Amino acid sequence: MSWVILFLAGIFEISWAIGLKYSSGFSKFWPSLFTVVSMIVSMVLLSIAVKNIPIGTGYAIWTGIGAVGTAILGIFLFNEPSELPRLFYILLIIIGIAGLKIYS
Repeated sequence: MSWVILFLAGIFEISWAIGLKYSSGFSKFWPSLFTVVSMIVSMVLLSIAVKNIPIGTGYAIWTGIGAVGTAILGIFLFNEPSELPRLFYILLIIIGIAGLKIYS
């Protein structure tokens, strides 16, 4: 169950990162509120998950999920670059996440 909670924490990590873009530097109320709530939920879920998962592993996977999800959504939502080298390095993060999960 801790791994599911960690995955959900990573999803909220993506949510607040994308919310930052929409909040325009916390100048828009609803996107700012969404961002802050997502941050809190993400941290609470992470703290619950790392009760049973090593902190180094949990934190690395949490940030990895956030980085990969935010980068992929940035490509689709904000027309960020999607060149092959960038996609390759995103893939390396995914491989790192999978490796940490397998060997934890």
